[in-house]
Amino acid sequence: MINTIATKNTDNPILRSVITGAVASAVAASTVNYRKVKNKEITATQAVKETVKRSSQGAIATAAAVQTANYLTQKGGFLKAMTTLSVGMAGIYAIEMLDDKLEEKYSLSSCCQKEKIENFEEKVDE
Repeated sequence: MINTIATKNTDNPILRSVITGAVASAVAASTVNYRKVKNKEITATQAVKETVKRSSQGAIATAAAVQTANYLTQKGGFLKAMTTLSVGMAGIYAIEMLDDKLEEKYSLSSCCQKEKIENFEEKVDE
């Protein structure tokens, strides 16, 4: 899919920045998380989740940084640059909030599952 998008939009600098940021962030995050898994600091599932999250944030940050720099070099581009920077920050913040909400949801689900299992075990013991 990325190959199709990239070949059809080779003149789109923002898309290239997104792809570059995603790849660079994925390389960095996966390397760090691989070491953590190897040292048994996190699980493989946690490593994948963290790598995807950081790659997404890296893609947004890189695209926002490149486009902000482009606008800053244009006459009268300061407002556009600050808007682009703000949108990038909002995107990264949104990923953080989404991650927190998903973490909360799945923590509650596993908590409730444990409670149901404990209640079931108590009933079986009676």
